[in-house]
Formats: sequence, structure tokens, C-alpha cells
Amino acid sequence: MPAYDFGGIESKWQQYWRDNQTFRQPNPGDEGFQPDKPKFYVLDMFPYPSGAGLHVGHPEGYTATDIVARYKRMKGYNVLHPMGYDSFGLPAEQYAVEHGVHPRVTTAKNIENIERQIKMFGFSYDWNRRLATTDVSYYRWTQWIFLQLYNSWYDPAANAARPVSELVEKLAGSQWAVDAEGCIAPADGMRGNIRKWDSLSPKEQSALIDSHRLAYIDEVPVNWCPKLGTVLANEEVTNEGKSDRGNHPVYRRALKQWMLRITTYAQRLLDDIEKVNWPEPIKLMQRNWIGKSSGAEVDFPLQEIASEDWFAQRRGKPFGEPLEGVIRVYTTRPDTLFGATYMVLAPEHPLVGRIVTPQQRQAVEAYVNQAVNKSEMERTAESKDKSGMFTGAYAVNPVTRKPIPIWVADYVMMGYGTGAIMAVPAHDTRDMEFALKFNLPVIQVVEPPRGQDWKGYVDDGIAVNSGQYDGMTTADFKKKITEDLAAVGLARSATNYKLRDWLFSRQRY
Repeated sequence: MPAYDFGGIESKWQQYWRDNQTFRQPNPGDEGFQPDKPKFYVLDMFPYPSGAGLHVGHPEGYTATDIVARYKRMKGYNVLHPMGYDSFGLPAEQYAVEHGVHPRVTTAKNIENIERQIKMFGFSYDWNRRLATTDVSYYRWTQWIFLQLYNSWYDPAANAARPVSELVEKLAGSQWAVDAEGCIAPADGMRGNIRKWDSLSPKEQSALIDSHRLAYIDEVPVNWCPKLGTVLANEEVTNEGKSDRGNHPVYRRALKQWMLRITTYAQRLLDDIEKVNWPEPIKLMQRNWIGKSSGAEVDFPLQEIASEDWFAQRRGKPFGEPLEGVIRVYTTRPDTLFGATYMVLAPEHPLVGRIVTPQQRQAVEAYVNQAVNKSEMERTAESKDKSGMFTGAYAVNPVTRKPIPIWVADYVMMGYGTGAIMAVPAHDTRDMEFALKFNLPVIQVVEPPRGQDWKGYVDDGIAVNSGQYDGMTTADFKKKITEDLAAVGLARSATNYKLRDWLFSRQRY
């Protein structure tokens, strides 16, 4: 049997496909489009055109999708199968800096090489649709999309984005008003202290609108690499705190960044998962990523202000913005408040520098400087040894009225909840590890089913060591204690999401 002539046969048919536009897919309405056929879209992840060209992972994935594309064509579908290049990136910029060559020159050269390699495989792409993200004709549309986001806000009444101009009209016409926390809502349904649009200064009006735009600027902790002169994603930072490219030191810094307000869509995203025909494990991953939880926000006053008069004055007051000298926490387990034996602030929490005692200041500042330069993955890793520093300050547990120490620790993140936690070591794994390391009290407040150890028990049970609430089930206790604390101005029901707003101004192009 003669050997297969790869070079001759492959090049012959690839040339035939090019000459006859075999894989060209016309748009609906264009000449050659067959409207009686169903449509099928096969999209590959675009390769990054580096100087190294393709790696083995590229053709492995492209072969699989090409099989699908060819199969669907043979089954009578109009198949759209394009190819392009994800051509913006830090490597292109760094190569340009290091070699003194404009990135457009090297990027075009790399695209030419990688396209040559892709075409050698004979994949059934419609090369008429080829694009690169560095094409002006492409990224003008990403800029257009940004402007639509910048000039839009999320209208909870419509459950959709609406033009900012409509919001200004509603505020100016007194249909909408602003509450004490800066939230916008229909004026006729608002209670308590509200502010009208015409009572705000031009600067306040501008700030209010900006705080509701879908695209906005915020100062957030990022991975800053001075040597590369850019912000890096978590995936671009090694476990040693160095840049993946160049092995340069990376520091956590609070910098102004463009953000997208995707958190306002959290509930809609959660609801709409049910409309998508995905496998259940994928849906579960999405639900966990959104991370909806229900619980309560609870105020812990600092010891120096927590007099009986202070608690009496809170009674009947609206639970609005956190007051001076108060640490607000979000918890999914308000039923464990009697077991809260210490508090933890994230290293970035603004209260850290204000409450730390003179005796502890030097040690706390050294710890904070070390902690803020760790990556998020380092700080939240389950296997890592717990670390922390006592601030020297105390807060008062609102149910026991006893002082509890305030620590700062890197396992608490500023981006989730309020950046502060009430620690219940008896019924939280991380809190237990921390308490054991630093010899902090552990108090059981949940009785597990018979035969299970209460230490580290995190599920539902029966209340113990919880005063008048002893004997209540977890579900009933959660509801009752939240209602009781709300009545005296110390808590409110709350819903939280793990989902965070998206920081997208990572590169400097």
C-alpha cells in the first residue's frame, strides 16, 4: 500500500477549498444563503498571536470543533465557523518595550505566522470573517458598548438597564428620590429621610448619577507590578508574589479602576439560569459563582461608646448607614451571635488604623503591610496556616453585651460582605482554626444531632447557651433574633452575593 502523500494531497484540497470558497457562509439575505436550512454557530476560543506560534493545545481543541462543524454541514445546516485573534495583551506590549518595535508591527507579524500554521491543518473556517481584536473596525464596537454601559443605569422597577437621561428626568421631576444611604427609588414608596434632586448641589448630583452608572470608576485593591507598569490578574501572579511574566515583584495597591456594575444583575442572573439549556452541574457552578445567601447585618459598637444610653438611643432608629464607632458585619448565621467571642477585620478595612491602640500600632501596621501584598488565592486557601494580629481594641457583642477583642486577619476579604466578621469558632472551621492558634474562647451555641461533636459543627441544630432562645431550631432562631435586633435598631435582614463587580481596565492600551 503506497504511503499517504501528506504534502501533495493536503495542499491540493486546501487550495481547492480556498479557490471555491467551500466553507464561506453567507449572511441571511446575501447571495448563496439557503433560508430553508437551519443555522448552527461553531465558535473557537481565539488564539493569542505570540511569537511562539501555536502550541499543541490549540489544534487539539480546534480539531474537535471542526469535526462538529463538518458534521453539521453534512447534516444540512448553514454553519458559521469563524476564526480570529485575541491580539491585545501584556506580552505584546512588553516585547515592544524591550525591543523598541511598535506592538502593531510585531502583532501583525505574529498573526501572519499563526494563521499560516492554522491553515496547514485544513480546518473548515470561513476566512472571510477573520478578525483581530486589534483591528480598529473591531474595537470601535467595544468602545461603543462601553459608552452604552456608561450612559445606562439598572432600573430595579424595569429589571433592566435604562438610559441615565431617564433617571435624571425622574429625579428632576420628583418621581424619584434619594434615601439616607444614597439609594434611588420611587418617591411615593419611600419612608424616612429622603432628599429631592433640587436640594443637591451640582457636585452631589453628578456623584449620585455616577454611583448608579453601569460603568464607573472605583478605587480597589489590585495586583500592581511597577516593573511591568500595569495591573495583573490573579492568574498572572505566582504563589511567590511575582509576575508570571518576568518574575518581577507584585504588590497589592488600591488604584482607581474602571468597573462594571454586574452585581446589580445578581438576582436576574440567578433567575435566568433556569432558562438556559445547560447540564445541571454547570448550572450549579454558576449558582455557586453568584453565591446568593440570606442572613442579617448586625452592628457591634466599639467598647468606648457602648453604654446603656447608646443602646437605648438605637431603639426605634432606622438601620441606615453604619454609625461612627460601629463595626457592621454580615452573617448568614445570626442564630450563633451568642457564640461570637471575637471579631476580625480585613487588613484593608478603614477602621483598622483608627481603632488600633498605640501599643499595638507598630505590629498591626507591619502585619497589614505584609497581608495586603498577598494574592487573594493565598489569603483564602483552606490549607494555609492562619495568621492575624490583635488590634488592642474591643467591640461589644450586642446580645451578650460583653466586650470581645478585635483582630485583623488576612482570611477576611474586603470584597465580600462588609470586610468584617463576627467570629464563632465553635461553628465555623476557619474561626475555629484561628481561635485554637491564638487561644481565643470557644463557646458552643448549636446542639448537633446525637452522636456528632459540636466543635466545628456548621449545620443546623438546636440553640444552647443562647439565653431566652435556648431550645429553638436554627431556622426559627435566625428569624426571631433578626426581628428582635431590628426592633432595637441593631440589625436588619439582608441578602448577599459572592458575585463582585468586574474590574476590566487591566491593561493600558
